[in-house]
Amino acid sequence: MKQVIHTEKAPKAIGPYSQAIKNGNMVFVSGQVPFNPETMEIVEGGAKEQAARSLESLKEILAESGATFADVVKTTVFISDMNDFAEINEVYASFFGENKPARSCVEVARLPRDVKVEIEAIAIIK
Repeated sequence: MKQVIHTEKAPKAIGPYSQAIKNGNMVFVSGQVPFNPETMEIVEGGAKEQAARSLESLKEILAESGATFADVVKTTVFISDMNDFAEINEVYASFFGENKPARSCVEVARLPRDVKVEIEAIAIIK
């Protein structure tokens, strides 16, 4: 049965979508951009800070659904400049540790509100 997942600890959806959908033991988390959930403003700093905020939001949404980073099987990372790849990758690795899900990382022409990174995930709860 499809369940909408929402937490105030992550930014509200800025369009007609849900933060995440849980169906059975699968969780599909929408792309998280680096907004402060309290102000809905872009966090200050560069690619590292933006990646960290996006991953914090992802963590909170996963927690709301009953999942953790250990349950993530696939992520997609969208970045606005491939020159930021190393910085984003460093932050990404610090969140996932030894759990290394399948991942795609693509440079895109533009992201919402011209942020540097957006990260989405799929998790399977054991």
